[in-house]
Amino acid sequence: MNIFASKQKTYFSKEEEERMVEAIRSAEKQTSGEVRLYVESHCKMVDPLDRAKELFIQLEMTKTIDRNAVLLYFAIEDRQLAILGDEGIHQRLGQDFWNNEIKTIVADFKQHQIVNGICHMIADVGAALKSNFPYTSDDKNELSDGIVFGK
Repeated sequence: MNIFASKQKTYFSKEEEERMVEAIRSAEKQTSGEVRLYVESHCKMVDPLDRAKELFIQLEMTKTIDRNAVLLYFAIEDRQLAILGDEGIHQRLGQDFWNNEIKTIVADFKQHQIVNGICHMIADVGAALKSNFPYTSDDKNELSDGIVFGK
C-alpha cells in the first residue's frame, strides 16, 4: 500500500455517478457539442470561473472542431461552481443563459438535490447545444463522457 497516494473523496454513489454520465451521453446524442463534468473538493482559486478556465485548457476542451464544448465545474466542499462554454457556443447563447443555469442549479442545491441539479443542468446545456449544434451523422465524440474528479 502506498501511504503517499492521494485519496480521492467520494461524493456520489456509483449509481449517482452512472446517472450523471448517462445524462451526458443522452445530451450528446442530440448534438455535435461536448459536455464535461469536473468535480473536486476545493477550488484552488478565489473565483471558480478562473478555475474552470484553467481546467478547460488543461482538459484540452478548446480543441473541439466547432468550439462547442461546455465544462460544468463543482468544488463540493467549498460550495462553488462555474459553467464555461467555449467560444462557439458562448457566442450563440450569451451570458444570460449561463447565469440562468447557475441560478437554477443553486436552487436545486438549496433543496439538497445535487445529483438532480447536475443532471438537470446537463439536460439544459444539451438542449441548448442541440438547437445550436445539432447532431450530424459524421459526429465524433471528441471528449470522454466520464466525470473528471480532482482532489
